[in-house]
Amino acid sequence: MTSLADIRSTFLNYFRSQGHEVVASSPLVPRNDPTLMFTNSGMVQFKNLFTGVETRDYTRATTSQKCVRAGGKHNDLDNVGMTARHLTFFEMLGNFSFGDYFKEQAIPYAWELVTKEFDIPKDKLLVTVYHTDDEAADLWKKVAGLPDDRIIRIPTDDNFWRMGPTGPCGPCTEIFFDHGEHIWGGPPGTPEEDGDRFIEIWNLVFMQDEQFDDGSTKPLPMQSIDTGMGLERISSLLQGTNNVFETDLMKALVDASANATSTGTDENVITHHRVIADHLRSTSFLIAEGVLPSNEGRGYVLRRIMRRAMRHAHLLGAKDPVMHQLVPALVQQMGSAYPELGQGQRLIEETLLNEEVRFKQTLDRGLKLLDDELAGLPEEAALPGEAAFKLYDTYGFPLDLTQDALREKGRAVDTEGFDAAMAEQKAKARAAWSGTGAAADAAIWFDVADKHGATDFLGYDTLKAEGQVQALVVDGALTDKADGAVQIVLNQTPFYAEAGGQVGDAGVLQTETGSATITDTKKVEGVYVHIAEVTQGTISAGQGATLSVDPLRRAAIQANHSATHLLNEALRETLGDHIAQRGSLNAPDRLRFDFSHTKPLSLDELRQIEKDVNALIRQNTPVETRIMTPDDARAMGAQALFGEKYGEEVRVVSMGKQTGSGKGVGGDTYSLELCGGTHVRQLGEIGTFVTLGDSASSAGVRRIEALTGQAALDYLRAQDARLAQVASSLKAPASEVPDRIKALLDERKALANEVAQLRRELAMGGGAKEASPTETINGIPFQAQVLSGVTGKDLPSLIDDMKSAMGSGAVLLIADTGGKAAVAVGVTDDLKEKISAVDILRAVTPQLGGKGGGGRPDMAQGGGASAENADAAIAAAKHVLEELK
Repeated sequence: MTSLADIRSTFLNYFRSQGHEVVASSPLVPRNDPTLMFTNSGMVQFKNLFTGVETRDYTRATTSQKCVRAGGKHNDLDNVGMTARHLTFFEMLGNFSFGDYFKEQAIPYAWELVTKEFDIPKDKLLVTVYHTDDEAADLWKKVAGLPDDRIIRIPTDDNFWRMGPTGPCGPCTEIFFDHGEHIWGGPPGTPEEDGDRFIEIWNLVFMQDEQFDDGSTKPLPMQSIDTGMGLERISSLLQGTNNVFETDLMKALVDASANATSTGTDENVITHHRVIADHLRSTSFLIAEGVLPSNEGRGYVLRRIMRRAMRHAHLLGAKDPVMHQLVPALVQQMGSAYPELGQGQRLIEETLLNEEVRFKQTLDRGLKLLDDELAGLPEEAALPGEAAFKLYDTYGFPLDLTQDALREKGRAVDTEGFDAAMAEQKAKARAAWSGTGAAADAAIWFDVADKHGATDFLGYDTLKAEGQVQALVVDGALTDKADGAVQIVLNQTPFYAEAGGQVGDAGVLQTETGSATITDTKKVEGVYVHIAEVTQGTISAGQGATLSVDPLRRAAIQANHSATHLLNEALRETLGDHIAQRGSLNAPDRLRFDFSHTKPLSLDELRQIEKDVNALIRQNTPVETRIMTPDDARAMGAQALFGEKYGEEVRVVSMGKQTGSGKGVGGDTYSLELCGGTHVRQLGEIGTFVTLGDSASSAGVRRIEALTGQAALDYLRAQDARLAQVASSLKAPASEVPDRIKALLDERKALANEVAQLRRELAMGGGAKEASPTETINGIPFQAQVLSGVTGKDLPSLIDDMKSAMGSGAVLLIADTGGKAAVAVGVTDDLKEKISAVDILRAVTPQLGGKGGGGRPDMAQGGGASAENADAAIAAAKHVLEELK
């Protein structure tokens, strides 16, 4: 039996031999088509090549593209397990030509591959063509020798492909296989065409025209080929079955489901296993690409697929979670072709397990409540919309799950009543929100969120994507067009919105009519608001837009954010477990981290923290992200970031491996934190880490500022340059600079002391002990001098010298310091009980333009604006002595 993997390889190798570039599958979340929820065909990643917007270094390509059809316009979810061919996840084989070859080569390639490489009998094949495409019909006759009755002309859009209402379009031809009369169904174009006898196996699109708004068309300057062959469908044919679930890959997953639930695969239970097998693939691939279960957008579709599979496991009687147990079987089957499955296996398993644990609680409670609601209704009556909404709003039982459960009972839900109840709740929520006192213009974002839903964030995995402009706000009001300052909302974006200390992204947005520079990104009510300036042309609501995050800025922000996580744990290890984050900033040029601690950090502590962080950076281990409930995350030791709000599921970021005697968290993991921000992929991307110092932020809170990457390197180089400049000035090697500076400081201190002594001696007329004229006032010896060439700092020692020389008495010194006056008063110890130096000082300083002063009874100092009135000041001092009793 030819395996599915072999069939994939045969297809790709055939077209490789025909000069086609084998191109890897693009992500399931489209980066270049904002109108699609998920990639649903092979041509999606080549859209811009077909339109001529983009060129690459090849004009022929072949792919095996992973696709999901479970939301939006293309939704096969409800059919999975009920038919032999519907899947939510499938691989689309395709070959493409971008202006290289056209029908005359595409048709021979297809016929040769199908009949020779795959060895499908020619007499089992027939084709369809668009009813006016004589060229394709003639080619099939010439190349394949098909008679007219096996070339069916179809006049409908089944054989005419369009990219959209306008744009590239063209006829297509489809190859069908006839399984035989024993299977019901008729050929295409007949009333029985929906049967399973005639199965389409390949569609070849001839993009030859461009369609315009008025419905007219004209030939494209570059005619192209786009083909699509479902891998699972062709595999079922080549493996002798008409059921995709009986192919080797899907059968292996079905068997894994049967083993995990301890059930067989007979007719009574096979549908459950098929649903589980298919949904395992779609959910695992989506999770591997970073889509997480949520209540909005892609995350909601993912949750819906997950829970649908989990309900089928419940119907099989599974008491314990099942889905996560099947991931190894999927990795074994598809991991070699899609290595992202193996790389994300732990994330996939944990996400499935957490969701199934929570869902089983919801399911058990919801089904009981549903039975209670049905018990009071007439048989076969639809469930009232209000009851369905109550199950959803109060008990977390979603509408689609209610519909799924009722479908098996032959009953329906009053969806109009459900929608009315939902609208009423939204109206109440808006009224309550408006009453919170928020800024008036902020109500716009509630309206935008209510109309368009939350913005899908793509920026964990890409810095470039396309989005659709949903709203433009100028001066607080919605507008259809903008050409200046504007706030822009799109359905999806790679721009990170400011949160958790990480600043918002900046970059560029471009549409067909204009471009804008995005300077910041904020988030309000789940809506990402891009703060921008239109720099060229205009931007209109409804347009498609190309979004490009500034990569260097984002890389610097991520490096600082990841370093902050390492810093947080390094602080705890060095200072103790009392350390808790109290705020942070992760900007492109620096990081700032506030933490609870009561005293400054010593230089040794700072150096140890810096050393620990850099040691972890050098480990260059991967930064890993896992999804779990907040309670589970905290139970395993994850640190919650200050000020962050957490939902039902959180991203848990782990970094580094513990070494030495450190405690670590979560086993040997160094740092484990709840965080919704973006991070480096490997710790080595941080580069280096340099602290700038520690300071007080508020009472009991310290702050460390630091640099990483290029900013850290620039800082260290600047420090080296300053050191080199100092060394040059000192005429000494850099290694000797500290000793040389210490010697200079010691020499400076000695010289300063010598100068001060000389200055005092000069001021005292050659020596402090030399007697100055002394008066006796009211029995108290008194000396007063006006000095120059000395400072206020010199006066206390001069006072002491004079008091010592006098033995008993009071001294007043007034120094002219070059425009101002310094004053000192001294009283010997034997007199300080009788007269205070402070009293004399307070009488003197007003005469000099000062205001008092202070000191002790034996020594007081003050100052004044000028020494010009020194005589009056001396007279005032004498007057104080004269008044003593």
